[in-house]
Amino acid sequence: MSAPTILVQIETSKGEIVLELDAAKAPVSVENFLGYARAGHYDGTIFHRVIKGFMLQGGGFTPDMAQKPTRPPIKNEATNGLKNKAGTVAMARTQIVDSATSQFFINTVDNKFLDNAGLNPANYGYAVFGKVADGMDVVYAIEQVATATIAGHQDVPKETVTINKVTVVE
Repeated sequence: MSAPTILVQIETSKGEIVLELDAAKAPVSVENFLGYARAGHYDGTIFHRVIKGFMLQGGGFTPDMAQKPTRPPIKNEATNGLKNKAGTVAMARTQIVDSATSQFFINTVDNKFLDNAGLNPANYGYAVFGKVADGMDVVYAIEQVATATIAGHQDVPKETVTINKVTVVE
Protein backbone atom coordinates (compact mmCIF):
# COMPACT_ATOMS: atom_id res chain seq x y z
CA MET A 1 0.00 0.00 0.00
CA SER A 2 1.38 3.40 -0.94
CA ALA A 3 1.31 6.49 1.24
CA PRO A 4 -1.72 8.71 0.71
CA THR A 5 -1.28 11.64 -1.65
CA ILE A 6 -0.71 14.89 0.22
CA LEU A 7 -1.74 18.06 -1.59
CA VAL A 8 -0.66 21.55 -0.57
CA GLN A 9 -2.18 24.69 -2.02
CA ILE A 10 0.12 27.73 -2.35
CA GLU A 11 -1.75 30.97 -2.96
CA THR A 12 0.66 33.51 -4.45
CA SER A 13 0.25 37.08 -5.66
CA LYS A 14 0.56 35.61 -9.19
CA GLY A 15 -1.95 32.76 -8.79
CA GLU A 16 -2.28 29.32 -7.27
CA ILE A 17 0.20 26.43 -7.24
CA VAL A 18 -0.78 22.97 -5.98
CA LEU A 19 1.99 20.66 -4.81
CA GLU A 20 1.73 16.89 -4.50
CA LEU A 21 4.11 15.74 -1.78
CA ASP A 22 5.85 12.35 -1.73
CA ALA A 23 5.76 11.21 1.92
CA ALA A 24 6.81 7.68 0.93
CA LYS A 25 10.17 8.74 -0.54
CA ALA A 26 10.79 11.94 1.45
CA PRO A 27 9.10 11.51 4.85
CA VAL A 28 11.40 13.89 6.76
CA SER A 29 11.17 16.71 4.19
CA VAL A 30 7.40 16.32 3.79
CA GLU A 31 6.77 16.34 7.55
CA ASN A 32 9.04 19.38 7.90
CA PHE A 33 7.26 21.29 5.09
CA LEU A 34 3.82 20.37 6.46
CA GLY A 35 4.85 21.54 9.94
CA TYR A 36 5.84 24.95 8.62
CA ALA A 37 2.69 25.14 6.45
CA ARG A 38 0.32 24.22 9.29
CA ALA A 39 2.04 26.73 11.62
CA GLY A 40 1.41 29.53 9.10
CA HIS A 41 5.17 30.10 8.65
CA TYR A 42 4.91 30.52 4.87
CA ASP A 43 1.95 32.93 4.93
CA GLY A 44 3.19 36.37 3.92
CA THR A 45 6.66 35.20 2.84
CA ILE A 46 7.99 35.82 -0.65
CA PHE A 47 9.75 34.10 -3.52
CA HIS A 48 13.04 35.85 -2.75
CA ARG A 49 15.24 34.20 -5.39
CA VAL A 50 14.06 33.74 -8.97
CA ILE A 51 16.42 32.64 -11.73
CA LYS A 52 15.08 32.18 -15.29
CA GLY A 53 15.90 28.76 -16.69
CA PHE A 54 16.63 27.39 -13.21
CA MET A 55 14.24 27.73 -10.26
CA LEU A 56 12.16 29.85 -7.84
CA GLN A 57 13.05 29.83 -4.14
CA GLY A 58 10.86 30.90 -1.25
CA GLY A 59 9.66 30.20 2.27
CA GLY A 60 12.18 32.09 4.34
CA PHE A 61 11.92 35.85 3.88
CA THR A 62 9.32 38.57 4.45
CA PRO A 63 8.72 41.28 1.80
CA ASP A 64 11.26 43.57 3.54
CA MET A 65 13.91 40.81 3.15
CA ALA A 66 13.93 39.92 6.85
CA GLN A 67 14.69 36.23 7.39
CA LYS A 68 12.04 34.42 9.45
CA PRO A 69 13.12 32.29 12.42
CA THR A 70 13.10 28.54 11.75
CA ARG A 71 13.16 25.22 13.55
CA PRO A 72 16.41 23.19 13.59
CA PRO A 73 17.68 21.83 10.25
CA ILE A 74 16.56 18.44 8.94
CA LYS A 75 18.29 15.40 7.44
CA ASN A 76 18.91 15.74 3.70
CA GLU A 77 16.95 13.08 1.80
CA ALA A 78 18.66 13.64 -1.58
CA THR A 79 19.46 9.89 -1.75
CA ASN A 80 15.72 9.06 -2.09
CA GLY A 81 15.89 8.56 -5.87
CA LEU A 82 13.70 11.58 -6.74
CA LYS A 83 15.30 13.83 -9.36
CA ASN A 84 15.36 17.64 -9.67
CA LYS A 85 13.27 17.71 -12.84
CA ALA A 86 11.15 20.60 -14.11
CA GLY A 87 8.13 20.99 -11.84
CA THR A 88 9.59 19.25 -8.81
CA VAL A 89 9.90 20.90 -5.40
CA ALA A 90 13.00 20.45 -3.26
CA MET A 91 14.46 21.68 0.02
CA ALA A 92 16.87 24.61 -0.19
CA ARG A 93 20.01 24.44 1.95
CA THR A 94 23.45 25.92 2.46
CA GLN A 95 26.74 24.17 1.57
CA ILE A 96 26.18 22.03 4.67
CA VAL A 97 24.41 18.80 3.61
CA ASP A 98 21.91 18.63 6.50
CA SER A 99 21.06 22.35 6.72
CA ALA A 100 17.55 22.65 5.18
CA THR A 101 14.94 24.41 7.33
CA SER A 102 11.90 26.18 5.84
CA GLN A 103 13.10 27.28 2.40
CA PHE A 104 12.14 25.32 -0.69
CA PHE A 105 12.52 25.73 -4.42
CA ILE A 106 10.56 24.75 -7.50
CA ASN A 107 12.67 23.62 -10.45
CA THR A 108 11.61 25.29 -13.72
CA VAL A 109 13.88 23.05 -15.84
CA ASP A 110 15.60 19.69 -15.34
CA ASN A 111 18.49 20.42 -12.95
CA LYS A 112 20.42 17.14 -13.00
CA PHE A 113 23.43 18.82 -11.32
CA LEU A 114 21.29 19.21 -8.16
CA ASP A 115 20.65 15.46 -7.94
CA ASN A 116 22.53 13.21 -5.54
CA ALA A 117 25.76 11.98 -7.16
CA GLY A 118 27.57 10.59 -4.12
CA LEU A 119 27.87 10.90 -0.37
CA ASN A 120 30.58 13.57 -0.17
CA PRO A 121 29.13 17.05 0.56
CA ALA A 122 29.99 18.48 -2.90
CA ASN A 123 27.92 15.78 -4.65
CA TYR A 124 25.18 15.14 -2.08
CA GLY A 125 22.48 17.12 -3.86
CA TYR A 126 19.14 18.64 -2.92
CA ALA A 127 16.20 16.61 -1.61
CA VAL A 128 13.17 16.54 -3.89
CA PHE A 129 9.99 15.95 -1.86
CA GLY A 130 7.18 16.55 -4.31
CA LYS A 131 6.04 18.05 -7.58
CA VAL A 132 3.70 20.68 -8.93
CA ALA A 133 0.36 18.96 -9.57
CA ASP A 134 -1.30 22.12 -10.87
CA GLY A 135 -0.18 25.68 -11.54
CA MET A 136 3.00 25.35 -13.63
CA ASP A 137 1.66 28.34 -15.58
CA VAL A 138 1.94 30.34 -12.34
CA VAL A 139 5.46 28.97 -11.72
CA TYR A 140 6.48 30.06 -15.23
CA ALA A 141 4.85 33.49 -14.75
CA ILE A 142 6.86 34.01 -11.54
CA GLU A 143 10.01 32.86 -13.36
CA GLN A 144 9.61 35.77 -15.82
CA VAL A 145 9.67 38.61 -13.25
CA ALA A 146 12.52 41.11 -13.42
CA THR A 147 15.10 40.69 -10.64
CA ALA A 148 17.82 42.76 -8.98
CA THR A 149 20.23 42.66 -6.07
CA ILE A 150 18.26 43.87 -3.03
CA ALA A 151 19.55 44.11 0.54
CA GLY A 152 22.65 42.15 -0.47
CA HIS A 153 20.64 39.29 -2.01
CA GLN A 154 20.91 38.48 -5.72
CA ASP A 155 18.05 37.52 -8.07
CA VAL A 156 15.33 39.13 -5.91
CA PRO A 157 12.13 39.97 -7.83
CA LYS A 158 11.78 43.76 -8.26
CA GLU A 159 8.01 43.25 -8.04
CA THR A 160 7.37 41.37 -4.79
CA VAL A 161 5.93 37.90 -5.40
CA THR A 162 4.14 37.03 -2.16
CA ILE A 163 3.18 33.61 -0.83
CA ASN A 164 -0.14 34.75 0.65
CA LYS A 165 -1.16 31.42 2.17
CA VAL A 166 -0.10 27.79 2.19
CA THR A 167 -2.87 25.33 2.97
CA VAL A 168 -2.54 21.57 3.47
CA VAL A 169 -5.52 19.96 1.70
CA GLU A 170 -6.74 17.45 4.33
